[in-house]
This record gives sequence, C-alpha cells and structure tokens, in this order.
Amino acid sequence: MAEKPQIDRFLGSATIGVVGASKDRGKFGNKVLRCYQQHGYPVIPVHPAQAEIEGLVAVSSVAELPDEVASISVITPPQISEKVVQQAVAKGIRNIWLQPGAESDEVIRYCAEQEINLIADGTCILVVLGFSGH
Repeated sequence: MAEKPQIDRFLGSATIGVVGASKDRGKFGNKVLRCYQQHGYPVIPVHPAQAEIEGLVAVSSVAELPDEVASISVITPPQISEKVVQQAVAKGIRNIWLQPGAESDEVIRYCAEQEINLIADGTCILVVLGFSGH
C-alpha cells in the first residue's frame, strides 16, 4: 500500500488527468474516472478517440492536458504506459498513479530516475477512495 503522504500529494493536484478513460462503464478506465467524480475531484479524461466521456470533455493525449494538471492516473497496458509517462514528464507532471496492470519495470525505473511521486505498488484508487459502481 502506498504511503499516505504520497497519496495526499497526488490528490492535491488542482485537476487530475485520467489516461485510459473509457466510455465503457465495465472497464477500469471508466470506473476510475467516475470514482474521482464521486469524490468531487476535478478530472479530465484522456483518450485518443473520444471527445467526451461521462459528460466531461476529453483530450486526446497527455500533452493536451492543461497546466493545472499535476497528477495523472494511468489505466493503460504497460507498453502504452511507458509512452504516457514520458509525455507526462515532458509536460512537467510530477505525480503518477499507475493502476494495477499498467506498471512495468521500465516505467518504475524511469519514474525513479525522474524523481516522480509514483504510486505503482498495486494500490488502487478505487480501494483508497472507495467506489460505488452505480
């Protein structure tokens, strides 16, 4: 389980990007987005092919996120997570939460080198905040 200061720092972002957000309510990318909404966190979905998810305007890449986004949740396959994390670092995003299944040794090593506040130990936002699937 991630340390509370790490989680607090992550959740302290003015807005949180959700990379891998999905329109499909059965997918984790949608559940994570709705979890943040249920708890009142401002979020922006990131999806290359969707203009809107759960009533929110989506952006197609991390590079398009506004500057107030200091944290991203990543719900993508590991090979995509690597590209996402590189884009996030280039944009100055310093807090990254790799949801279970999105992590890889390469991503974890890269984040350590870049001194990113990384949560990638299997801790899931749906458990930390609590998610009601309705």
